[in-house]
Amino acid sequence: MLTGLDQKLAGMKVNHKFSIDVKNVNSYQNSFELLIKDLTRWKKEGYRVILLSASRTRASRLASDLREYDLRAYCPGNGGAEDSAPGEGISRRDGLEECLVKPGEILVTYGNLHRGFEYPLLKFVFITEGDMFGVEKKKKRRKKTNYQGKAIQSFSELSVGDYVVHEEHGLGIYKGIEKVERDKVIKDYIKVEYGDGGNLYLPATRLESIQKYAGADAKKPKLNRLGGSEWNKTKTRVKGAVQEIARDLVKLYAARQEKEGYPYGRDTVWQREFEELFPYEETEDQLDAIEAVKRDMESRRIMDRLICGDVGYGKTEIALRAAFKAVQDSKQVVYLVPTTILAQQHYNTFVQRMKDFPVRVDMLSRFCTPARQRKTLEDLRKGMVDIVIGTHRVLSKDLQFKDLGLLIVDEEQRFGVSHKEKIKQLKENVDVITLTATPIPRTLHMSLAGIRDMSVLEEPPVDRTLSRLM
Repeated sequence: MLTGLDQKLAGMKVNHKFSIDVKNVNSYQNSFELLIKDLTRWKKEGYRVILLSASRTRASRLASDLREYDLRAYCPGNGGAEDSAPGEGISRRDGLEECLVKPGEILVTYGNLHRGFEYPLLKFVFITEGDMFGVEKKKKRRKKTNYQGKAIQSFSELSVGDYVVHEEHGLGIYKGIEKVERDKVIKDYIKVEYGDGGNLYLPATRLESIQKYAGADAKKPKLNRLGGSEWNKTKTRVKGAVQEIARDLVKLYAARQEKEGYPYGRDTVWQREFEELFPYEETEDQLDAIEAVKRDMESRRIMDRLICGDVGYGKTEIALRAAFKAVQDSKQVVYLVPTTILAQQHYNTFVQRMKDFPVRVDMLSRFCTPARQRKTLEDLRKGMVDIVIGTHRVLSKDLQFKDLGLLIVDEEQRFGVSHKEKIKQLKENVDVITLTATPIPRTLHMSLAGIRDMSVLEEPPVDRTLSRLM
């Protein structure tokens, strides 16, 4: 750098010239054995070695892996005694970590740097994660098409004895196909028997006029009578109930549209580290859904998103990341499930994934003792519980939140009408995620109509695809 400086600056004389050689480090390309070999050599030669990972979590993992090869690696900032020892290469000054690597020591930390380098004369080497494991190439994202709802192509074939509903005459029993001669023409007719012993003969070409009610093994319903007024009364009551539900929904979603939601902040370092703990590779549909959920949460619009996907397609992981993001902003989360078994399963999953973070997860179901339930209810009011997972027990009047921010509903179609009414009371001013493999027609229609947002998981995880092929 100093070559020719004395010629360029008149009147200045250079007394000393220095030369420092800098080398690029080798690219190990996921060969951990070669990395260990070089680290061992550098340690013996008294090098100061710094390994740079992308995050605190990866740095901790790398330091742990190196210890298995008898290479003592310091990882500052994790607070563990085995990661760093006072006076052994790490010191603190003014609340900031200052890494003072001594000769023969290896320091593992986190940050961003394009390439590593080596100063042979200074015996100092800096290795990045890209040098160790290669630069991660992003998969080429396939072009996404807008999700289109598909009309039902066919119904299950009818069996003799099935209950069917005619749009004009009501509930009867399907008795099969009979040939009837009319005007000297023999045609096939669908025979439906009603409660008064009357029979309705419907041309086979009018199959769309009836719908299957239930199988023959279902609980026996009360049949309608041909020509009676009972069916018309039933339709009138149902029409009134549908109108009432529609009014409630209009009020609910109008209120949600008028209000502003809580805008969550951008992802924190903890959020990124939490997501890196996911042991599998996300599918493209998963990544799209996660991005959409975060975008909804960071906006001022109250989120109402349906996550639709088959069992095992990664809906729970989306819920985990959304819940963790809500907790980062000191908001509480309620996860509503239809059964106690599911509550226990999700509770175990949440506790396991969040064990390394200061997040408290509790459960409310009949599996919990009365004393434990009282403790959970009290701590929820105080804001000491971050996430509560439970059955309809979480909809009880005695449950109060300090600052509820996110409601996650799992398998909405398995809740009764009374439970759904209570869910609506919670949904007016909180963000909502609904997870389901089989959405109810009303929810699906609202999503396709644009009243609710929807993310569809169509791509199965890799290991799930392999398990199906085996």
